[in-house]
Amino acid sequence: MHTFAQIAPLLEGQAIEVPSWAYGNSGTRFKVFGSPGTPRTVEEKVADAATVHRFTGLAPKVALHIPWDMVDDFGALRRHAEDLGVALGTINSNTFQDEDYKFGGLTHSDPKIRQKAIDHHFECIDVMHRTGSQDLKIWLADGSNYPGQADIRGRQDRLADSLATIYERLDESQRLVLEYKFFEPAFYHTDVPDWGTSYAQVAALGERAVVCLDTGHHAPGTNIEFIVAQLLRLGKLGSFDFNSRFYADDDLIVGAADPFQLFRILFEVVRGGGYGPANPDGTSEVAFMLDQCHNIEQKIPGQIRSVLNVQEMLARALLVDLDELGAAQVAGDVLGAHQVFMDAFYTDVRADLAAWREERGLPGDPMRAYDESGHQAEIEAARVGGSQMSWT
Repeated sequence: MHTFAQIAPLLEGQAIEVPSWAYGNSGTRFKVFGSPGTPRTVEEKVADAATVHRFTGLAPKVALHIPWDMVDDFGALRRHAEDLGVALGTINSNTFQDEDYKFGGLTHSDPKIRQKAIDHHFECIDVMHRTGSQDLKIWLADGSNYPGQADIRGRQDRLADSLATIYERLDESQRLVLEYKFFEPAFYHTDVPDWGTSYAQVAALGERAVVCLDTGHHAPGTNIEFIVAQLLRLGKLGSFDFNSRFYADDDLIVGAADPFQLFRILFEVVRGGGYGPANPDGTSEVAFMLDQCHNIEQKIPGQIRSVLNVQEMLARALLVDLDELGAAQVAGDVLGAHQVFMDAFYTDVRADLAAWREERGLPGDPMRAYDESGHQAEIEAARVGGSQMSWT
């Protein structure tokens, strides 16, 4: 097994993009809960994301959701973010909260509604030009609830045509990232329900079209790390939406439900070459992102805890000596190979990571540092009045 000193340099380029919507109010299908200090503007959401980066050094970008994060001047929002030490990241489209999309958007049988959905993505690309964003992420609620309700194959054909039209509008520096989800809100069939469907659609588009893997979007018992390995092997894993689930698409803090699963996923990312300097800014080509909602816990600490969980499990995954593991695998040493793997997982790297942060001028314990900073009380006192932002 590697030592922490050996893997420490590999942690330098880690970047975890945080979602703007994590700082707004959210909840269940039954209730959206408010909390003191919740942002009232997009600018305040960006400021909260910058706070996470200031305490952890791990979150240099914040993803935006359109139209939730529409502003009159995206150039000004970009400058606002940069003044706070972060950048605007992935632009997420929304074709699931408009009456016209009741029976689908990019897959709809009505060409006028399909064009409306396409035009929305053109608007998102225009936002990307103004924010400097690289990725356009598409998640579709499209599907059906009853057998015979919809032409399943026809919807795939219409989706392919719609995506091709959107893809053609991107410039050479931008990517189309297609997310999948096996159910909800469509329960009989979903138009992009799994990694295979997403892969088939993006493979037909070109090399700048890739798959987004949301860790909560799988049936119980699914071997997610196998999907990671396969998509890396095919060169089509574009990004992660990290979160945790106990039952379905729970969007809980990543690593909270199954830290070992997060370790296994990150090991396959490392093993498959998905982590390491690939972009001009020294970050990985596979984007690490969070997709979480904080319904009952404070939002900024919730995001701090989340990025620290990813960092800790990545460090443990990097401890695995691939040569040692490979030798045991080739020799058929089942228990020996398993022990190499488990020794790394059970290694407590928290003290090493704390010292590593302090060497870089960051707090050794970002959670405690935030709690002691008084920042939460400051924003709760300052953000009185106005309408709190929410995804509804």
